[in-house]
Amino acid sequence: QVQLVESGGGLVQPGGSLRLSCAASGSILSINAMGWYRQAPGKQRELVARITSSGSTNYAGSVKGRLIISRANAKNTVYLQMNSLKPEDTAVYYCNAQVIRVGVYYQSDYWGQGTQVTVSS
Repeated sequence: QVQLVESGGGLVQPGGSLRLSCAASGSILSINAMGWYRQAPGKQRELVARITSSGSTNYAGSVKGRLIISRANAKNTVYLQMNSLKPEDTAVYYCNAQVIRVGVYYQSDYWGQGTQVTVSS
C-alpha cells in the first residue's frame, strides 16, 4: 500500500505565506509526477501545480509567480510554497502522486487526505 500524508495548511492573512508538504510512504518503487490540486466549496477540483521526476513544472495560470512547487525525490516528498496568498486561494489542497509500486509494474494515482488553506483577514 501507499500513503500520502499532507501537512502545513492553516489560516493566513491576505498577502501571507504558507508551505505545504506531502510525504509518500509504503511499497514504492518509483514516483513519476507529483502534484497539488485544490477544491473550493461548490467548485470542481483543479490542478494547482505539477512536477515531474526530472523537475519539470507546470502551474495553473492563477497561481503563476506566487506558488512554487518542488520535490525531494530521496524523501518521496513534494512541497508547495505559497506566497502572496489571496482570499480566492482558499480551498482544500490535495496532494497527488503517480506511483509505481514494488512488484506492480504499472502506474497508479494516489491522493492525500487534503489540508485546509484559508486566506482571510
